[in-house]
Amino acid sequence: MNSDVTTIDGAYIPGTASGPYPTRPGNRVRALIDGPSIMRRIGEAVANARHSIWVAVAFYSGDFLLPEGQEPLFDVLDRAVARGVDVRLLIWRPNRERPHGPRTFGGSAEQRALLARRGSQLKIRWDQAATVFCQHQKSWVIDAGQPSETSFVGGLNLTSVGMRLHDVYVEVTGPAATDVRHNFVERWNESSDRHAADGNWCCDASDELPYADQSRPPCGTSTVQIQRMLDARRYPPHRVERSILEQYQRAIDAARRTIYLQNQAIPVPEVARHLVAAVERGVEIVMLVPAVPEGYVFEARLDPAEASRFWGIEALGRHANFTLAGLADMHDGRRSATYVHAKMMVVDDVWATVGSCNLHPFSLNGHTEMNASVWDADFACTLRDTLFTMHLGVETASLDDRAALRMFRDIARANRDRLERGEPDWQGRVFALEPETYGFEPGVKSDLT
Repeated sequence: MNSDVTTIDGAYIPGTASGPYPTRPGNRVRALIDGPSIMRRIGEAVANARHSIWVAVAFYSGDFLLPEGQEPLFDVLDRAVARGVDVRLLIWRPNRERPHGPRTFGGSAEQRALLARRGSQLKIRWDQAATVFCQHQKSWVIDAGQPSETSFVGGLNLTSVGMRLHDVYVEVTGPAATDVRHNFVERWNESSDRHAADGNWCCDASDELPYADQSRPPCGTSTVQIQRMLDARRYPPHRVERSILEQYQRAIDAARRTIYLQNQAIPVPEVARHLVAAVERGVEIVMLVPAVPEGYVFEARLDPAEASRFWGIEALGRHANFTLAGLADMHDGRRSATYVHAKMMVVDDVWATVGSCNLHPFSLNGHTEMNASVWDADFACTLRDTLFTMHLGVETASLDDRAALRMFRDIARANRDRLERGEPDWQGRVFALEPETYGFEPGVKSDLT
């Protein structure tokens, strides 16, 4: 960390040393929660953009609509181009080992024909990852290099399904926003398919972006570090980066009181070992995950060769100061599981990380990812309290972090008891999961009634 780190909140939580981006003080940060709120704010920034809109896209589907006006993404972006804004999409293209799916925009002949029919003049460049992996970053850079430059980093996919999942984004304005821009420029200039005949739209391989010669001036009180996962099978040795994993490990090791995790996946052993050490030294830990995980989790649970993947969650489950939980909501009079897609962690109410990186083998061993870590007690505490208010149905602002996590545990366990007794009246929407049986079938089903 830099020389200013001793003056910031959570100074005892070290940043990473392995990535190219330093910790940068002087940022203004804002958390955005769930698809409609996330895209309403991003849509506002897009509407107000006067210079540029640059987007790193992983998954996309044509049924995705921005919440204000329910407009398709390409309608909004084409309108920005028409008013003179430089609009660029850097989109993941699945390669042969991972065929195009219904929620990818890999530049197929049909998709290029769609762009032609629209007369779209926005610039697109397609970028592959290694083998079955994904260019999984989901970032936006608005008005790059201008006084109004701001960036968004998080996990929401640009699909109608994504808009219904629980997700988190962070808006970053200030010096660290320049690092989000640098990442986009780096990927744009070095994209895998820039020389391919179908690798660009409205540009060619000669279209390169300039790198920033200096970061934006300070404008806030938060210290931020941009961190990434860049895999050796895709990038040359000097570009390989595992700073997100390093940051998770360092932050967990430094935790003194509490760890609140939301993730699409239970943590791999490289992270779980550090969580087990934390819970053993008395740190209160709450982990929110999908109550009904993806199919590969069920398959791995039945494979003895994959037993190590579940060691951590089972070891954590043997401690009273650990809680594993999921979300459920009422739909048409029936309670059903809500999918947790967020990738974030809050430590001691002084530090937080938000981004695209899951704690599963794909994100930590092949996907390209981006997170923003924030040292700011007001931001971290407000984010945790906002999420708890949404999930527990009660305010926790008057509680310290340990008391709040214990309240979460008690409400989640009480709701699990109500679920097992078939009682419909819950407190909030969280319910406890059993670590030793997580991922087995039959277990918690999507329809909980």
